[in-house]
Amino acid sequence: MYIEMMTTKIHRVTVTEANLNYIGSITIDEDLLDAAGILPGERVYIVNNNNGERFDTYTIAGERGSGVICLNGAAARKAQPGDIVIIMAYAMMTPEEAKAHKPKVVFPDTATNRLKK
Repeated sequence: MYIEMMTTKIHRVTVTEANLNYIGSITIDEDLLDAAGILPGERVYIVNNNNGERFDTYTIAGERGSGVICLNGAAARKAQPGDIVIIMAYAMMTPEEAKAHKPKVVFPDTATNRLKK
């Protein structure tokens, strides 16, 4: 049996853009992806603190240091610039792996979406 566990979370970033006329996904500043250990193309779950929406999509690496958090395609209907979101990734683990697992949580500056120094 496997258990789905949260592996990483980018806690409280501000949506900078919403691009409805794009193929899909969420563009995230590459510094944030690296800090959280999320890969381009990885499935992520997004929670919008402003309107309660919960949805999933895949990631695209945005310009490093830009602070970009851009919802693309249909996901652009789930949030608007200025909304605060939480981005999480999960993985399947055995119960033994899950007991030893420590998720990584990144707390960027909500005003700039950049890593706190």
